[in-house]
Amino acid sequence: MSQTAPPLEAPPAPQPRLARWRHALSTVNPPHGELDAVSKWLVITRAGVLPMTLTAGAIAGLLALQGKSKVQQATPPMPEQATESVKEDVQWTRTRAQAHFAAGWYALAFVGIVLAHVSNNLLNDLFDTDTGLDTGDYPRALYAPHPILSGMISRGGLVRAAVAVNLADVVILIVLIAARGWVVLAFGLGGVLLNVAYTAPPLRLKKRGLGELDVMLVWGPLMIAGTYYSAVGRLPWQVWPASIPYGLLCTAVLMGKHIDKLPWDHKAGVRTLPVILGEARARSLTKSSMVAFYVAVVACVIAGALPWPGLACFGAVPLLARALRALTRPRPERPPRRFPVWPLWFAAFVFTHTRRAGALLVAGLAIAAIFAIGPAWLR
Repeated sequence: MSQTAPPLEAPPAPQPRLARWRHALSTVNPPHGELDAVSKWLVITRAGVLPMTLTAGAIAGLLALQGKSKVQQATPPMPEQATESVKEDVQWTRTRAQAHFAAGWYALAFVGIVLAHVSNNLLNDLFDTDTGLDTGDYPRALYAPHPILSGMISRGGLVRAAVAVNLADVVILIVLIAARGWVVLAFGLGGVLLNVAYTAPPLRLKKRGLGELDVMLVWGPLMIAGTYYSAVGRLPWQVWPASIPYGLLCTAVLMGKHIDKLPWDHKAGVRTLPVILGEARARSLTKSSMVAFYVAVVACVIAGALPWPGLACFGAVPLLARALRALTRPRPERPPRRFPVWPLWFAAFVFTHTRRAGALLVAGLAIAAIFAIGPAWLR
């Protein structure tokens, strides 16, 4: 008696191109099926975490846009017989008139910080592979394909990509220095130093418990204040405290990730802050950093460093509560269904909260800019 073979199952239909890109952006993992060039580079560059930088740039731009106010008015002439007080007032007005929001320079600075983040991701994978930290059983190769270890790109290809990105950033830096002066160079060199030193020998700040401070400085003062200065050409003191809240959120994301990687890092001798503090205290510090974001926003509003519509970020409190609960409870032994970034667990909750809180802060700043709401330095 003959037996008929069971019908072959039809292969899954390929995802539409936009759906594949959305999957790579939301999960930092490649989509199922054929890997197109865009999806490949979205995974290699870990573009899914770029919203952290996009938000920092948007915060800087909205503060700069609102702060331009009356700087384009004609400057008054200097009176022939003027007192020192009058001379100071006229000089202040002239300084204000020379500082104005330049959309082109802002856009160039915005592209610069995004490329710097891409460079950071590429260099992390390159240096951590060269030093032997990234292996097939290390979390970097587990929550998403490692660019080199998975065969998506050769080491030489990754080096060429990193060089290309950094050369583009150097060109942007030179143009901005020519347009805005040497203050831009200070921000640029600070960013490059912290970018490379995060994983590169001999400093390897991540290995010495300084990686979290690195992120706080880069995604707070360096990105926000540096982009603001590039856009306007001046730097009011209020920009510095206004840059702190979002820096705290980004630091919390890295803390969550390092808590997830704690067993591997401890074994490898990578002394991240969670390894130094221990898991319980690291969890507490991460929760404190997220709560401190809201405290810092309120303090900035009271001090006049942020406009009150920025309080829209409190709309993310439900996600804050969910992240705090996750950081309080034991980590699950197995990943839930359709959880794409395992063994990262706490980082996923913290990142989701950071993305929502940052987006709402940007929305509040946009409302303030549209309706000219805020303290005097922003009107």
